[in-house]
Amino acid sequence: MLTVWSVDSNDIKTQARSDLLGRRKVERVDFIVAGVQKAGTTAIHDFLAQHPHIALLRDQALHFFDKEENFGSSRTGLCEPDYRILHGNFDPGWRWRVAGEVTADYLYYPRTLERIADYNAKMKLIISLRNPVERAFSQWNMRREKDQEPLEFIDALKRDQEIGIWQGPRGNAYLARSLYAPQLEKVFKLFPREQVFIIKYEDLRADPFALLNCMFDFVGVRRKSGLKNKQRNVGSYSRKLTSAEREYASGIFDEDITKIEALLNWDCSDWRFKSPVSARP
Repeated sequence: MLTVWSVDSNDIKTQARSDLLGRRKVERVDFIVAGVQKAGTTAIHDFLAQHPHIALLRDQALHFFDKEENFGSSRTGLCEPDYRILHGNFDPGWRWRVAGEVTADYLYYPRTLERIADYNAKMKLIISLRNPVERAFSQWNMRREKDQEPLEFIDALKRDQEIGIWQGPRGNAYLARSLYAPQLEKVFKLFPREQVFIIKYEDLRADPFALLNCMFDFVGVRRKSGLKNKQRNVGSYSRKLTSAEREYASGIFDEDITKIEALLNWDCSDWRFKSPVSARP
């Protein structure tokens, strides 16, 4: 006989149904897709959501770890975060083996990585990096089409440089979000490298299914075929990046790209600016 202590009849029915079907609630998140913005995190979410052994949040980007109200102050001192808010956003299931969250801002926002490490020191992180110029331009284009950015791209970059790349508005920060080396250095101070899986967005676009197999291995579930590529949030902005804009922005990111190559043992020559070949007479 099933005994449930609850005053809500709907809760009783839900709990009874879950118990009868052997459904389990999520009590710990095992992995997080932590960034970066405009580098395919929506596509990664959609692919992972198709795996029966992965529990994902009902909605992408809960922003639990970067919401100050979840870690704010009270009269008695710092509030203990209520992780039930996080866990309660997962639907109970009976087939899942690991639980994950996708919030592309986690890599960038201050204190977020420390909070994640405090929550689960064994957390696995998935990070997608994109050509920093194209990432910044895509973010600028998105905000421009939402009427949230009045400046042209180069002027917006100059504004970031003038006010301090780490002091800009939370919604903008085109430069700071695209400077990957300091963000990854922080990751590696908090998490061992074997808990961090970093990919190139360009590789994800070229052959998503090969990368997904590696991703499934990393989070600890079997590989799965027959996944559908939903192609959500694929940029279709009318405004294209000009050669002058690419050259200007590349000068800002060139040193950071060199650091990324050393940090990850990558070849990022495809991210560097190449002067157009002069036409022959």
